[in-house]
Amino acid sequence: MLLDPGMDLTLRPMRYPDFYERYRAAIRNTWTVEEVDLASDLADLERLTPEELHLVNRLVAFFATGDSIVANNLVLNLYKHVNAPEARLYLSRQLFEEAVHVQFYLTLLDTYLPDHDERVKAFAAIEHIPSIRAKAEFCFRWIDSIGRLDALTTRDERRAFLLNLICFAACIEGLFFYGAFAYVYWLRSRGLLNGLASGTNWVFRDESMHMEFAFSVVDTVRAEEPDLFDAELTASVTRMIEEAVEAELAFARDLCGDGMPGMSADDMRRYLEYVADQRLTRLGLPPRYGTANPFAFMELQDVQELSNFFERRVSAYQIGVEGTVAFDEAF
Repeated sequence: MLLDPGMDLTLRPMRYPDFYERYRAAIRNTWTVEEVDLASDLADLERLTPEELHLVNRLVAFFATGDSIVANNLVLNLYKHVNAPEARLYLSRQLFEEAVHVQFYLTLLDTYLPDHDERVKAFAAIEHIPSIRAKAEFCFRWIDSIGRLDALTTRDERRAFLLNLICFAACIEGLFFYGAFAYVYWLRSRGLLNGLASGTNWVFRDESMHMEFAFSVVDTVRAEEPDLFDAELTASVTRMIEEAVEAELAFARDLCGDGMPGMSADDMRRYLEYVADQRLTRLGLPPRYGTANPFAFMELQDVQELSNFFERRVSAYQIGVEGTVAFDEAF
């Protein structure tokens, strides 16, 4: 089975061809940071209000280390326990994509914060900005939750692995990052920071694929070991997501303050609750909040709609496509 200890090296006969196809799809959708033009954002930064500038500064401070945390969990915890070479091919590709994201955010910080001291503060945000530190501590706690497991030999160990996998897919990539994307697309809906939005389009697509791969691993384990998915696991996942929503809401209060046109902490609370329910539903679990999406510009955030969106526009993302690639369609 997929979580059995060992290091299977045999790609033929292939046990999980879906994982291999996900790897191939990711290779076809290669992008580089050099394709993203941030130059037009500099003029926009000059005309942001103090409240908007505070939001952007907090946002890039979170970006400074967010993907590095995900990459660490992938290397330390996921790769060694998902025992299928085709799945490890995808995880290797995901690690490359996380590195590209880190490079993108490094370039973003260098562009937005030309002052050396300001950049140092941004990279140290997990130490001195409470709302970012709380999110980081949530991540580190779940990294450490299985850090000492060398093999998944018992039912409890496999459940612990599932909780780590679900946490990083549903809560970190699927909630923390999606909350960050909402701020970016809110700014773009107002004609601001289109360079940031164009780069975020690529990251957004990658993260949706990462999340769907992780959920497909969960689906596979559910089919192979259904006894792991009981009321106790459901309760644990729901509590985890509730905690993630609260951590991200504290970040929203920090970013939004008293609120701005079309973006407030209450708007973000409703959006986060909506996204949390989407993640629970995808996992086959009961929704928790029953909240509608308050952001018209984020309607495609729904996982199923996202999948359809990328199927419709797949040619725009293939490497080697001739012509102009445009990112001016509303999300």
